[in-house]
Amino acid sequence: MTTEVDEVTINGVQYTRKDMAVQAEKMDGLPYVIVRTYSAGVFAGYLKERDGNEATILKARRLWYWSGASSLSQLAVDGVKNPGECKFPCEVSKIEVTEVIEVLQVTETARKNIAQVPIWAQ
Repeated sequence: MTTEVDEVTINGVQYTRKDMAVQAEKMDGLPYVIVRTYSAGVFAGYLKERDGNEATILKARRLWYWSGASSLSQLAVDGVKNPGECKFPCEVSKIEVTEVIEVLQVTETARKNIAQVPIWAQ
């Protein structure tokens, strides 16, 4: 199993992978959110657009199962305490969802935590 490192600190200076820095610039200004839908599930990503009960999410991960957060509210604030037990599949570049029933703003701490959950695949 290969582990990619997106950021590293050397002698107190933080370095970011070049491709990650470019991606971050493209997302600049878009809020990172958790979106719960009526029937498609829960997603975390950058909210590009919302129109009524429809939303477009960029760099989205489906949050299929989480461990170490009692609710989506706690997940949005703290992230998860048991990342190895979570089931978050790979990120997709864009998803359009309907039947949006909840949108939660995600803290930077929780965003980084969600990003560190290993990709769940079968």
